[in-house]
Amino acid sequence: MTANEFRKRYIDFFVSKGHVEIPSASLIPENDPSVLFTTAGMHPLVPYLKGEKHPAGNRLVDYQKCVRTGDVDEVGDETHLTFFEMLGNWSLGDYFKAESIEMSYEFLTSELKIDVSKLAVSVFSGDDDVSRDEESAAVWLKLGIPEARIAYLGKEDNWWPAGGKHPGPQGPDTEIFYWTGDEVAPEAFDPENALWVEIWNNVFMEYDRTPEGEYKPLAQKNVDTGMGLERTVAVLQGKANVYETELFQPIISVIESISSSTYAGNERAMRIIADHIRSSLMLINDGAAPSNKDQGYIVRRLVRRAVRQLLNLGVEVGGVEPIAIAAIDTLAEAYPELVTKKTELIEALKNEEAKFGKTLKKGLKEFEKMFASAGHVSGEEAFVLYSTFGFPLELTEELVREKGADVDIDTFKSEFVKHQDLSRAGAGQKFAGGLADHSEESMKLHTATHLLHKALRMVLGDHVGQKGSNITQERLRFDFSHDAKMTDDQKREVEAIVNEAISKDLPMTFQDMTVEEAKEAGAIGLFEDKYAQMEGKVKVYTAGDDGDVFSREICGGPHVDKTGKLGAFAIKKEEASSAGIRRIKAVVGDKAQQILGSRG
Repeated sequence: MTANEFRKRYIDFFVSKGHVEIPSASLIPENDPSVLFTTAGMHPLVPYLKGEKHPAGNRLVDYQKCVRTGDVDEVGDETHLTFFEMLGNWSLGDYFKAESIEMSYEFLTSELKIDVSKLAVSVFSGDDDVSRDEESAAVWLKLGIPEARIAYLGKEDNWWPAGGKHPGPQGPDTEIFYWTGDEVAPEAFDPENALWVEIWNNVFMEYDRTPEGEYKPLAQKNVDTGMGLERTVAVLQGKANVYETELFQPIISVIESISSSTYAGNERAMRIIADHIRSSLMLINDGAAPSNKDQGYIVRRLVRRAVRQLLNLGVEVGGVEPIAIAAIDTLAEAYPELVTKKTELIEALKNEEAKFGKTLKKGLKEFEKMFASAGHVSGEEAFVLYSTFGFPLELTEELVREKGADVDIDTFKSEFVKHQDLSRAGAGQKFAGGLADHSEESMKLHTATHLLHKALRMVLGDHVGQKGSNITQERLRFDFSHDAKMTDDQKREVEAIVNEAISKDLPMTFQDMTVEEAKEAGAIGLFEDKYAQMEGKVKVYTAGDDGDVFSREICGGPHVDKTGKLGAFAIKKEEASSAGIRRIKAVVGDKAQQILGSRG
């Protein structure tokens, strides 16, 4: 079964069970301060998991684009990917454990014809906070999973989020494993045996953990499931890893062709190239152009890491294009927009490839200076070459060896670990807000993006469209299409318009509409491609009432109920983000009052 067939069968099965298919959200989270990228299927659904009503109903199914970069340096092994797809089915206060498990079992055994003798499961073992999940175990036993194939594991394994230490909605999960060994599966399930591969996870959100650590039952109990497409397809096809499936083999074949190298013996390099080019295409398609900031910095790093590996295989600058074409072909059926935007996507990759070629030349000059001054390159200097000029340690070592010297590798590794720790600490800070960072302050800033968007269109013109947004507890960041620096007068005019809307204390309300109804009502569609795919209804938020509508926008929420709660609005900075895209950083409340007051 191919990946495309598997994806379709999954969606069709759950649609037959009363679920509504929803489109994949962008890889660039819309007004989610907790992460740089959409890293799981549940991220775009957080407001609905917390109780807001979804326009499509309370049974949903999708395949969600995801990117995870915490282990980007591990990509190239047997398991890690940067971009991947997550299949998910959702119950928002509708069915719960029994029906969820029964549907999963039916899909695996009846739809996919998997022999039950190849399945095992794990459930939550219970602790001082929450009792053992006997309910899930009883359902599995009833369906025919032997008791010896049910493992009871703790919060680190069978709880979401793992460990259960973060406040917010959470609960036990049950994970489904598939036996990949050649011999008959053992009667007893050993979770430590690597031949048992997890293919599906059903999370039962039934508790709300308070900041004090108390677990209270949720008023709305949800089911949130996740199945990694690439890994599951590899397992079902009997492949050793995802790189052996049709999702990657055509890309690897092109790499072999242009490098005159074989995959055997160059597995790690070719996997990195295939993964990183594929991931970069998906990110650029969703608006993350290569740059030195935020999401764009990750894209730049991915492209340059791929180019370094190509250089190691003897492919000079210019090798990215045929690889990108092959990657688009493998994804075209699920993401036809890649074909539509093929020319501009490849151009963005080629431009970044060319820039890196120039950077490498600068790095070589820097290397020569370093070596000439001391007759060697220190570990600290090797790391500067790596972090600033993109030189892998292997390249620096090779250059130094040619001059009869060596590199202090231990110091380099120490610097590298410090760099990783700082990066992970930063990522931890982003995640610390939690996926459900819908505090009053965040909702104020989210609401402010609507007022800002409208004001920008009033001052600069209707060509202005949202191209990205990021919110922290301190400020909002809003990227928009405009090809010129804003003047001070324009910035002050935008502030004045937003502050007037705040002073009117306009109500913020929403209605469920079809996309066409939303357009007829004058709503701005932030991500036209995404909403155009929706056959059901979308949420349309209005600032104002029928007699005085200020703005109307398609958005998932959440927002404050009155604009007056923002207090005040001030622009801290306006700058370029990338070609044709400007960026505004702004604040509300007391911070805004201080800025406005300081201007006199």
